[in-house]
Amino acid sequence: MSIAIETKDLHFSYPARDGETMLPVFRDLDLQIQEGSFVAVLGHNGCGKSTLAKHFNAILLPEGGSVHVFGRDTANEELLLEIRRTVGMVFQNPDNQMVANVVEEDVAFAPENLGVPSPEIRKRVDAALKAVGMYDYRRHAPHLLSGGQKQRIAIAGVIAMEPRCIVLDEPTAMLDPHGREEVMQTIERLNREQGITVILITHHMTEAIRAQRVIVMHEGAVLTDGTPKEVFVQVELLKNAGLAVPATTELLFHLNRQGHSLPLDALSIEECAQALCAWAKA
Repeated sequence: MSIAIETKDLHFSYPARDGETMLPVFRDLDLQIQEGSFVAVLGHNGCGKSTLAKHFNAILLPEGGSVHVFGRDTANEELLLEIRRTVGMVFQNPDNQMVANVVEEDVAFAPENLGVPSPEIRKRVDAALKAVGMYDYRRHAPHLLSGGQKQRIAIAGVIAMEPRCIVLDEPTAMLDPHGREEVMQTIERLNREQGITVILITHHMTEAIRAQRVIVMHEGAVLTDGTPKEVFVQVELLKNAGLAVPATTELLFHLNRQGHSLPLDALSIEECAQALCAWAKA
């Protein structure tokens, strides 16, 4: 499996305000994300996860070290357009990404600006809307849609650019549980069926456990990295960093502190229920 995104010795700091000391966000950050994978990046506010996401799309550029996107160095200005075509970004508020009064026109906006021929745009728009399950809404007004539907339209707009990777920066933060599930099913399907590399920035543990890999950020560094089961069994490490764990893990952890022996890697509700049933029968 090839590398989609790689950071080497990444350094970055935001400019300091008057009278304040400039604090680095990253020092010597090394990271690799494999092509075709579904990765969740977790961390509390201010840990650097959104800043990292913006480096993946070259919205932000390194102060030191490097970021390579499918082998392309983001420091090379001549490659920026190609990098941003390759890595699409979806943000928290879908309203900020809506630019047209009709859904299909909104999805067509990015490929039009890339100079894609009209017949090809039509094909891409239809395919993108079908991919997110919103084709029947192609002639609707975006402002009349639900939050989950709007976010799926925003994702369709990115898909129409035919990226190899999609970075979603807390895309469900403003959505209700139904809208969150709509978006999660959409990005899982894109990863599974189209092989698109998905990087999900989130603070929802229930979303992170659906990824293939979880990267936990803390104070600008990688605290731990592995499969969801490998990461979330490290309950005390995560709690010491001020982070939560899935509710299922929390329950099993407290039972174990009372002297029981239950598997902390039973992350889903179904796995947790099976573990509790087996424990009750023992």
